[in-house]
Amino acid sequence: MGPEIKMVITDLDGTLLDDERKISKKNIDTLRWLGEKNICRVIATGRNLFSAKKVLPDDIPLDYLIFSTGAGAIDWQTGELIYAAHLNEKEVALAIDTLIEKQMSFMVHDLVPDNHGFLYFDSKCGSSDFIKRIELYRDFAVPLNLNPPNYRHASQLLAIVPEDMTVLEDLRDKLSSLRLIRTTSPIDGKSMWIEIFPSDVSKGHTVEWLCVRLDIDPEATVGTGNDYNDLDLLNFVKYPFAMANAPLTIRNIYSPCKSNNESGFANAVHQVLKQ
Repeated sequence: MGPEIKMVITDLDGTLLDDERKISKKNIDTLRWLGEKNICRVIATGRNLFSAKKVLPDDIPLDYLIFSTGAGAIDWQTGELIYAAHLNEKEVALAIDTLIEKQMSFMVHDLVPDNHGFLYFDSKCGSSDFIKRIELYRDFAVPLNLNPPNYRHASQLLAIVPEDMTVLEDLRDKLSSLRLIRTTSPIDGKSMWIEIFPSDVSKGHTVEWLCVRLDIDPEATVGTGNDYNDLDLLNFVKYPFAMANAPLTIRNIYSPCKSNNESGFANAVHQVLKQ
């Protein structure tokens, strides 16, 4: 038997879900087994709550869902919203002005847990990923007005940008009071998104908050992930695993496990708990 573990946290897309956005029987059985061992089971996803519920079975053996890259969290068993963060009106205005200056297309999301609704600004940059996301959420998407403004607080902003690290670093310089997190689009699997949050929001931060709430020692945690928005999570847990399908820069940092199409989550848990 391996070390005493009290919490296991997994990313969703590209980690717990396979490429067909299904959860393997082996991964489900592993979640169920963890519950039998009284080990807390947490999913930490970049998806909003509405989107996460579309791919998660109602009866999935799960204790907590952290969504929107850490901006919100619910008790999965009761449905209670237990954590929510947001940007204030001044922070939203700063981010909007900066993104317009950079001629980027972006979205301004409503407050948690209704942040599947958003305002959008199209810079006419020709991003098909941006257009697809608006079409996907057509019932919840409203054009952004600047005069008079139709925004106030927001859970986050999401900008779809060229895969150019100088753009990301320039944005971080101009928005240094906020948290910018790079992630890969779950829509086309390749476009680079920049999510803009309050300075203290990340998957790792909300997992840390949950550990305090549940009195769980971070030394008793396992985490699995595959993308850049998982870095804070993987840096927080004691036993971090990068999926075989993660970018090489991420795989080079953390312990390896099988890919999302090979039940890599179950494989990582097996490695730590020797079961």
